[in-house]
Amino acid sequence: MPEDSTTPHAATDVTASYDCAHDWHSLNAMLNLYDKQGRIQFDKDLQAVREYVEKHVLPNTVHFNSTQDRLSRLIEDGYYDESVFAQYDAEFLDRFYRNVDDCGFEFDTFLGAFKFYRSYALKTFDGKQYLENFPQRAAAVALALAAGDQAAAESYFEELVSGRFQPATPTFLNLGKAQRGEAVSCFLVRIEDNMESISRGINAALQLSKRGGGVALLLSNLREAGAPIKRIKHQSSGVVPVMKLLEDSFSYANQLGARQGAGAVYLSAHHPDIMRFLDTKRENADEKIRIKSLALGVVIPDITFELAKRHERMALFSPYDVERVIGRPFADVSISENYRNMVDDERIGKTYIDAREFFMTLAELQFESGYPYMVFEDTVNRANPIDGRIAMSNLCSEILQVQEPSTYHEDLSYDHVGRDVSCNLGSLNIAKAMDGDLGRTVERAIRALTSVSEHTDIACVPSIRRANDEGHAIGLGQMNLHGFLARESIMYGSPEALDFTDMYFMTVAYHAYRASHDLAVERGTRFRGFERSAYAKPAGAGNYFDKYTDGERSLVPKTGKVASLFAQRGIHIPDEDDWRRLRDDIMRDGIFNQYLQAVPPTGSISYINHSTSSIHPIASKIEIRKEGKIGRIYYPAPYMTNDNLQYFADAYEIGWKAIVDTYAEATRHVDQGLSLTLFFPDTATTRDLNKAQIYAWRKGIKTLYYIRIRQQALSGTEVQGCVSCML
Repeated sequence: MPEDSTTPHAATDVTASYDCAHDWHSLNAMLNLYDKQGRIQFDKDLQAVREYVEKHVLPNTVHFNSTQDRLSRLIEDGYYDESVFAQYDAEFLDRFYRNVDDCGFEFDTFLGAFKFYRSYALKTFDGKQYLENFPQRAAAVALALAAGDQAAAESYFEELVSGRFQPATPTFLNLGKAQRGEAVSCFLVRIEDNMESISRGINAALQLSKRGGGVALLLSNLREAGAPIKRIKHQSSGVVPVMKLLEDSFSYANQLGARQGAGAVYLSAHHPDIMRFLDTKRENADEKIRIKSLALGVVIPDITFELAKRHERMALFSPYDVERVIGRPFADVSISENYRNMVDDERIGKTYIDAREFFMTLAELQFESGYPYMVFEDTVNRANPIDGRIAMSNLCSEILQVQEPSTYHEDLSYDHVGRDVSCNLGSLNIAKAMDGDLGRTVERAIRALTSVSEHTDIACVPSIRRANDEGHAIGLGQMNLHGFLARESIMYGSPEALDFTDMYFMTVAYHAYRASHDLAVERGTRFRGFERSAYAKPAGAGNYFDKYTDGERSLVPKTGKVASLFAQRGIHIPDEDDWRRLRDDIMRDGIFNQYLQAVPPTGSISYINHSTSSIHPIASKIEIRKEGKIGRIYYPAPYMTNDNLQYFADAYEIGWKAIVDTYAEATRHVDQGLSLTLFFPDTATTRDLNKAQIYAWRKGIKTLYYIRIRQQALSGTEVQGCVSCML
């Protein structure tokens, strides 16, 4: 990048060199110190933002003479992708960037500004100077998503810079850049019970991890340790050696040493290797089997809970025998529906463990490591509107989609390309979306995420590319629920809070389906397999929208407080007639996106957006983050003031029951999943964890993500989240 007269003289690496004695760091630290009146010093953090921008960011930013000068130089020097900007004429870009420059954006917190400039802003190749501010990053993303549509580019920019909609980190970080990664970085891959599929699964882990992706893989179909190979008994080594191979693959393909690859593996609770699978996470596990970096997930059907309730043993079935006898891979067989028949079938090998001891083991391991995640298989599939079975989830446990197995020739070329999953994610800021035009924001978000799916071309894993091309599956998420509730003087978990969650998520779902229907009409096509989905079934005979049109539940707020929140903003809550009209339109024309919603555990983007994470309550009023060499940074909860602290009880004070109840209200309106972390005090026991798991299952929760114990949260270490889906 050539220097001009305004190029700074400083030559320090802006991504790595932060002197902790700087005023902005000291000012931010004062958030953790009360003033003489015993009040939190929120103003000091705002001063820290100003100091940071004025004394660090601006002096280390490259300035340009005009929009044309800036774009031409960034394109010429290999920073921006020329194809993105070539879709627009110079006159439009000049007008567009005048709006960008005049938008008046400011960060609300020091951590938000620091996170953006450290992790998202385009920098010179030597890392010494900034080439973008937040509006300019939002502008590049909007232009890329709009693909030449000027009106769309302006609307996307408006949603991004206002904070109403925020694409996931891979999208916001990469689009518009010439040297970039993929627009998505979360993938799900099936592995079948043959060496070709195992080899392809390991290759997928390597290829996707190389590209910055986090990958979840299904192991349930693999034959157990001691199963026959070519009819010779006691030959199979089971799932643990495959786990070791995968862990090594993620470690090897570590994105140029920037970070370890991220992977998760899922196994059915009724797989014969389930206890060996869980033992790999024990603190005292033998190093030969210990799994350090892979995340573990367990797929649990209803029958497992029922067996535990009746104090019965649970049967573990040989996947090799099940596929041989029933004719379908183990993961595609409903354990609950076929349990008794499989127990009675002498052709299917089986062993037994105590069901209650199994759940106790889960709780013990969650105390030790936070793992395993849980997928409640039958709950997931009862709610699934798409033909086929869902057998796994992803690294953050919110993606729930039907997959299709691939088959291979001996040379590992494809005999049949199946369908696997890429996660096209973004989230609304509930508070800001409610303050604007909610329906319009949802529609724009659906269109933007659809564009993300169209920017995704994972050629290295053809099964992912096929599913993305045919289904355009997306995951519109939400964040800042606790911030919004507290701002409106509503306690998290209260009747008013649950009522709002129900009404908000129903309204978002309505507009999401309306937008996807409009896309299908505009493009003259719908997702492949629509005619076999619950969206196409006759009304009253299993149609997905029957729950809104059968009159069995009220579609109006239960509380006056929530009714007024919507009425004062002029936000219409869809009634039965609205849903009937939408149902009929969709039955006639279809929808474009196979899946529409998923609520991930928003992380970095929450800070930039100044939002509480996902729809969880806050973990603390003033959160402490460890950010590399700069050390501790303090982050105040959004909308918190010294006058409304009572509405900001943290997740440990609120308790797991209120969190589960909140997620249960949202879950009924979300076609995929919601990443749900349970928080417990340091007095919790394994019995408490089991009670929470059972309660969540009974409330219709689809998945459980991490378990957090209070003493872990107060240890002073940064709690790591999902590396691929964190928004």
